[in-house]
Amino acid sequence: APTGAYAGRRRRGRGERSMVPDASFSSYYGKPVLNKPTWKALDIAGYLYLGGLAGASSLLAAGGELTGRPGLATPAKLGAAGAISLSLAALVHDLGRPKRFLNMLRVFKPTSPMSVGSWILVGYAPLTMAAAATEAVGRYRLLGSTAAEVAGRYRLLGTAATLAAAALGPAVATYTAVLLSDTAVPSWHEGYRQLPFVFAGSAAAAASGLALAAAPAAQAGPARRTAL
Repeated sequence: APTGAYAGRRRRGRGERSMVPDASFSSYYGKPVLNKPTWKALDIAGYLYLGGLAGASSLLAAGGELTGRPGLATPAKLGAAGAISLSLAALVHDLGRPKRFLNMLRVFKPTSPMSVGSWILVGYAPLTMAAAATEAVGRYRLLGSTAAEVAGRYRLLGTAATLAAAALGPAVATYTAVLLSDTAVPSWHEGYRQLPFVFAGSAAAAASGLALAAAPAAQAGPARRTAL
């Protein structure tokens, strides 16, 4: 006899009635199939967003540096340094203790996105700091020195740091997509082919938005194209 709330429901394409309710899937002992994530939502959201902002900003900074657009390069350098600093702070805050982040650097495991990502951050963050610091020091010393002195002392170091940060920028912006898709959450895991493109698009939009807000309109052409 038909039982349950689904009794009398007709199957698609047939005239016969279902005699049993739809199956209710559950795990042994009533426990969830997946453990509930323990991370803090605000910390991880900030870590992901700010990392993407930093990585893409480094690319815009390098482009501005190479094409003679200081009005674009300067805010992009400062934005990359500030964003990656806040991103690391959010990650460490979520981990609970800075020592936990340092523990991930004890080994380098190419098959672990978290291990690879930790080493990418360790290499990338100092480069953005150096690029931003040389830019700030150069502008400060320009007030009391000639432009030639400033160029000779700081421009070479700042340019090298900017270009090196730009080389790591795409990895910084997208490795977190690999990190998420490598988890056991089915919706993230099944999107492993598309998720890096989503993160790259988000990073490009964030970095170009910052550049458009801070750079002079005459020098913001690359940022407009990046936004598009």
